[in-house]
Amino acid sequence: MLQVSFIRKNREKILSGLEKRKFDKKHLIDEILNLDTSKKKIQYEINKISENENKISKEISHLIIGDENGKKFQIKSLKEESISLKKKKKNLHTQLKNLIQDLEKRLYQIPNIPDEIVKKNLEKDDFLFQEKAPHSIKIENALPHWELAKKFQLFDLSIGTKICGSGFPVYIGRGAKLQRSLIQYFLDKNIQASYKEYSLPYLINEISAYSTGQIPDKEGQMYLIEKDNFYLIPTGEIPIMNCYRNNLLNYRDLPIKATTYTSCFRREAGSYGSKVRGLNRLHQFEKVEIVQITTSDTSFHYLEEMIFHVQNILKSLELPFRLIRLMGKDLGFASAITYDFEVYSMAQKRWLEVSSISNCTNFQSNRLNLKYKNITGKMELCHTLNGSALALPRIMAALLENHQTVNQINIPNVLVPYTGFENIK
Repeated sequence: MLQVSFIRKNREKILSGLEKRKFDKKHLIDEILNLDTSKKKIQYEINKISENENKISKEISHLIIGDENGKKFQIKSLKEESISLKKKKKNLHTQLKNLIQDLEKRLYQIPNIPDEIVKKNLEKDDFLFQEKAPHSIKIENALPHWELAKKFQLFDLSIGTKICGSGFPVYIGRGAKLQRSLIQYFLDKNIQASYKEYSLPYLINEISAYSTGQIPDKEGQMYLIEKDNFYLIPTGEIPIMNCYRNNLLNYRDLPIKATTYTSCFRREAGSYGSKVRGLNRLHQFEKVEIVQITTSDTSFHYLEEMIFHVQNILKSLELPFRLIRLMGKDLGFASAITYDFEVYSMAQKRWLEVSSISNCTNFQSNRLNLKYKNITGKMELCHTLNGSALALPRIMAALLENHQTVNQINIPNVLVPYTGFENIK
């Protein structure tokens, strides 16, 4: 959430940033500023009344101590004035409460402002680089992963549909072992890079969803358990970040680096057709997440570190991939800048997003009330970063398609110690 003081000082910059995002509610900015002005006026009146109440209280005390004849009427008059001020103050507090609610309602609708490097009017995202897989072999008539799954009995979407509905795959045999191996490999790589592992709840309350920016922006995309007012998590980032809600850290403790493996649940399944066939887009999928909490002046350094880390994991899987910097209109609600890694699908002949790495600057930490004491002892909002390392379904799809031969699927060398087999025949 943006701070009102920041909005007041940077109104034109914010409007320009919202234009990059194609955000169509820019009128909220002036509404926020007007509400904040009204809030300050009411708070000023409340403070003045409190001063007068204190003054009257002191006057009554002096009169009572003096206990002189003829002062009873004066005391009575002061008490009546005090009662009148209390009523007026109560009404002002009600107005102030309503103003604050209106102000917060509007603030919650404003997304983070894109970093200056983020571009606006590109026909395609800001392409950075592409890397081919080592020893990659082009397969004639390569099969898409959903056909490979049938041929080698790796996963079955129809069983998931029978159990629950479309978008819930059932992994079988070596397909299940391959997915579990990928999860463990990603966690091991993250832990080796000094990320501490967390095992977290898959349910979150409304406050947790607000604190990381999923509500109100993504409220309709999350599964809601109405009886308990809990949401199923759409990403492991939410429970990790909420571990640190309302915390005051020391700059010496930063960065905090955390990783977790979770199932993720998202209601929207996108369009129909080949782009969402197989594992391309699911309602439930597995993901290994990395998160960092940093000081305000180091977050972009650690953003580069996270990008390099995910790049090395993709290289080790021997997959062709590329790096994209998203333009303004495609940024997530809380993100100031996002880089996407995409792997190439040989059979589908298109790029599949497998990781988004974002710097949310102080947008989430303002909602989380997550601060640190800097070297001078002054309190500042932390910066938060998150990224997939990695999302499983499309990695699985790319592995099956890019490592297939006529009669088998080869397993990348780094995964063999985890799978216990070198190929799937």
